[in-house]
Amino acid sequence: MATVTQHGGPPVRGGGVPAHAKTFLGHPRGLFLLFFAELWERFSYYGMRAILVFYLTKHFLFGEQPAYAVYGAYTSLVYITPIIGGYLSDKYLGPRKAVLAGGILITVGHLLIALLEGPQGQQGSALQGFFLGLAFIIVGTGFLKANISVLVGALYPRDDIRRDGAFSIFYMGINTGAFVGPLIVGALGETVGWSWGFGAAGIGMALGLVVFVLGRRELHGVGEPPVPATLSARSAVGLSTEWLIYLGALAGVGVSWWLVGNQGVVGTLLIVAAAVTIGYILMTSFRTLEREDRHRIFAALFLIALCPLFWALFEQTGSSLNVYTDQQVDRTLLGWQIPASWFQSVNPFFIITLAPLFGALWIKLARRGLEPSAPFKFGIGLILVGAGFFVLTWGAPAEGLTPAIVVITLYALHSMGELCFSPVGLSSMTRLSVGSMTGLMMGTWFLSTAAGNFLAGLIAQATGGEGAGAGQVLEVYGRIGWFAVGIGVVVLLVAPFVARLMHLDTLGDTDHALAGERELAEPTAPGVHPEMTRKG
Repeated sequence: MATVTQHGGPPVRGGGVPAHAKTFLGHPRGLFLLFFAELWERFSYYGMRAILVFYLTKHFLFGEQPAYAVYGAYTSLVYITPIIGGYLSDKYLGPRKAVLAGGILITVGHLLIALLEGPQGQQGSALQGFFLGLAFIIVGTGFLKANISVLVGALYPRDDIRRDGAFSIFYMGINTGAFVGPLIVGALGETVGWSWGFGAAGIGMALGLVVFVLGRRELHGVGEPPVPATLSARSAVGLSTEWLIYLGALAGVGVSWWLVGNQGVVGTLLIVAAAVTIGYILMTSFRTLEREDRHRIFAALFLIALCPLFWALFEQTGSSLNVYTDQQVDRTLLGWQIPASWFQSVNPFFIITLAPLFGALWIKLARRGLEPSAPFKFGIGLILVGAGFFVLTWGAPAEGLTPAIVVITLYALHSMGELCFSPVGLSSMTRLSVGSMTGLMMGTWFLSTAAGNFLAGLIAQATGGEGAGAGQVLEVYGRIGWFAVGIGVVVLLVAPFVARLMHLDTLGDTDHALAGERELAEPTAPGVHPEMTRKG
């Protein structure tokens, strides 16, 4: 194991903070610094996401279909930029500077949205200011989300027994922020004023940023630039590499601003990017990889191909399901009407409560030799997400409002499907990739997630615009539910054949992605990925 010298301390075997660093609850205090920063970032993102469609339809007076298109473009771009942010961090900035830059951009984006609200119904410059705020958040998320988990892993030597517990703590920060964000931002946005909601999201991110800056010493040099001399080197235009990256980020904001307003181009870019990326992976696999490694890449691509379908259905949460909850669900409790955005907290609540149970279940089954393969779990996940829509279509009355328990049950099934899908997929990308292709395969996974978010916008548009009624929405949900279940059953049938391509019996014979420097698959609980979901 390599010996790494950390700034501010003696050499540490395998990396991590110095042995003399102060701890809290047995962990480096830097862990709780990152916990707090991530909690507020997820608070701001999921809080804003809960009211995004409402803001477009109720403030800018968008029709539902164009609002869904903006939502799909925005959420898909959020999953594309971390690929670029991760690359820039690995090669130039280092995770710490990347997280700081990302936090600043996200804060600016939220505050721009809050400050540039404008009168109701006025689009023009106010709408363009809103798109600009989204663009800042998109680029900032690319820098922050790609790297903050890397900082958590870098706090510990690779063989430190505290790593699993550390990611469990960090994971709780992710989902706590995702749970609380819609409650606070949604309540302020829907009942007090939109700018209050977006402002709260921005203040939350700013708090996380301030704590990160003031407490950066607790990182003890972890996450510094890989080659500081390269970062400070002057370019032909007289600026350092670091400042050229920041200027490039602002240019990326401009590109993202244009793309949010031209949603069709995003779909074209996703198709082109997917074709080029998968073509390159296949070409490289046939040219350079041994038979078993090539088979594992094929198995990984099979899992990746299912990803857009799952997220296209799951991500109705923030778009069409959000609007359905607002218009067609009985949200009255003891004479008080619950804000529709609060239902966005149901999913993270179930993730927090069910994740340890699923982790324990996989371990128990594994000890008996009964744990399902990754493709089999994917099939279960697709069936569960489809079944969630069945609950809604069957539970909605012919007349009147849908009981809230029906929507909550839908989210419960979707959350269980997510736990069969997302953590398993992330873990599989790192297990099945060879070391030279780990980053590429993980990037392809997030690219397919972006495609799923874009497709989610198209499905939401298919539910119909104003005047379509609950019947058309439920009809679309019924069709996509049956489609998901059908594909899920097919996946269950072919899972044994795909599992053979994974060659799990010889997986430990070679040094796969688990030896990569970027800790992409640290468990949070037995059998559970640290990020657990796309929330990370």
